[in-house]
Amino acid sequence: MLAGSAAASLAVAAPVFAQAPGSGTVLHVSPYAGVMVFGDYLSGPLGTSVSNAPAAIYGTQVGLSLSPNLSLIGNLGYTQSDIKVGVPILGGLSVGHSSMLIYDAGLEYNFGSMKSSGLPVSPFVQAGVGAIRYNIDESILQTNATNLAGNLGLGADVALSKGMALRFMAKDYIGKFNFKGATGFDISGQTAHNYTLSAGLRFDF
Repeated sequence: MLAGSAAASLAVAAPVFAQAPGSGTVLHVSPYAGVMVFGDYLSGPLGTSVSNAPAAIYGTQVGLSLSPNLSLIGNLGYTQSDIKVGVPILGGLSVGHSSMLIYDAGLEYNFGSMKSSGLPVSPFVQAGVGAIRYNIDESILQTNATNLAGNLGLGADVALSKGMALRFMAKDYIGKFNFKGATGFDISGQTAHNYTLSAGLRFDF
């Protein structure tokens, strides 16, 4: 829960810093919505696999400027998806349902404003670490698992007015599903790349 605590601390502490005269710090709040596409957690014989179906995701990122281009960020996201088993010929079969809480903290580097078709566009990159908390609820199985996940992201802000911008972002959450925590069996899954594509707004205070 370290990353989640960091995000909460940013939300509470940042307004104080943002009001400090001459501090140069700014609070950024970015609610977003998009889609998450999951990689395979486990690949078995004859082309079988275990994964989650693509699903809608929504959340909020909070950032605190450390310098004009560098920010400390915290993120909290949520999604729900069917668990699917890939079977040759039959395709993907749904075997359950899971809800996922995604929380992470890291750094964002903004390259600064540049003009594109007359609109100020500011590209940025992100990197951080956190976790994905899975809650699996099915008639014969109710369990949960928490997976450590690093992440890399890139995107751009398109300024709409002073203190507000459209934000577009792509992010890759990289980690392994904790099969032992979820099932009790010592199964070693594979590293999965879970991609999010999102759009939202960025508010600067």
